[in-house]
Amino acid sequence: MTTPWGAPALTRFPEDPRDRLRAWDASDAYLLRYLDREGIVPSGTVVVLGDRWGALVTALAAHRPTQITDSWLGQQATRANLARNGVEPGAVRLLTTQDAPPGRIDVLLVRVPKSLALLEDQLLRLAPAVHADTVVIGTGMVKEIHTSTLRLFERILGPTRTTLAEQKARLILCTPDPALKRPDNPWPYRYTLPDGIGAVSGRPVVNHAGVFCADRLDIGTRFFLQHLPAAGDGTRVVDLGCGNGVVGTSVALAQPRAEVLFTDESFQAVASAEATYRANGVPGHAEFRVGDGLAGVPDGSVDLVLTNPPFHSHQATTDATARRMFGDARRVLRPGGELWVVGNRHLGYHLRLRRLFGGSEVAASDRKFVVLRAVRR
Repeated sequence: MTTPWGAPALTRFPEDPRDRLRAWDASDAYLLRYLDREGIVPSGTVVVLGDRWGALVTALAAHRPTQITDSWLGQQATRANLARNGVEPGAVRLLTTQDAPPGRIDVLLVRVPKSLALLEDQLLRLAPAVHADTVVIGTGMVKEIHTSTLRLFERILGPTRTTLAEQKARLILCTPDPALKRPDNPWPYRYTLPDGIGAVSGRPVVNHAGVFCADRLDIGTRFFLQHLPAAGDGTRVVDLGCGNGVVGTSVALAQPRAEVLFTDESFQAVASAEATYRANGVPGHAEFRVGDGLAGVPDGSVDLVLTNPPFHSHQATTDATARRMFGDARRVLRPGGELWVVGNRHLGYHLRLRRLFGGSEVAASDRKFVVLRAVRR
């Protein structure tokens, strides 16, 4: 990435030579050019929110910024990119969206996230630390910045305007108004599940902002819940890419003696899964882990893996995450262990499962979704 201060070498995490997606885009470069062009020298407490792969904090490392991210993978990419570019350890402070934010913010740079809810939650969490002289600049591709995005900045921080587009990217310029009366933070959000979906019928779900379908049960998960396999006494189960944890919680409610691992790369998701599990008072054993899929889970130690894989990485459509999830599942399953996957019919997961497991069978299907069962031989 070319910046006014050099050209840092950047990659996503984990590095994959087959992945042609960059670790930065035009909106990152635009923000850095704007700072240089306007003579804005980041000083005091500099906070970078939503920096996807560490491009911004790597370029601004000399100003000792704080990065706040919801992505474990993004945080690992940041660590790797800082080291790759010779940044001294400790020059960048790494926080998650679940950590307490700094008490004062002098420069706030926001990479607009895909989730408007996550932006709302984080701006409300950071707003008390923003003062009248805080420099607030948001950045994103034109297709990511909508009228609702600008209204959110205005409602929470103060008067907001946008710049002209450059290379299909746009900036958001906000002037903080300390006297502004801000709304209460509605996150995390809690609702009750409908009837007819197995063990979790009528049960509570807790969602932190940014989790997929945070205000309702998505139709793919609803279909999956109606066709989950029965877990035996002492079965070791993984809810892989757990989101709000409703799938793993359903297994635990149906079989309290099952051991359930909830894992996701989103800090918001794992916090949601644990809150959902606790809200249902499940008496069984559960573990909650933020990380890269099933990394750290011993080979051949799991009986059942359940997953609804994502097929987007931010704005890009890709099956890279699903490929890695399926490969991880095969590694950790014991012989005879099963991977159950739900997905849109058009995604063709059966082809990938055929290569990894030698085949799969349709456990359930309708016009939109299919549930596939693959057995580790």
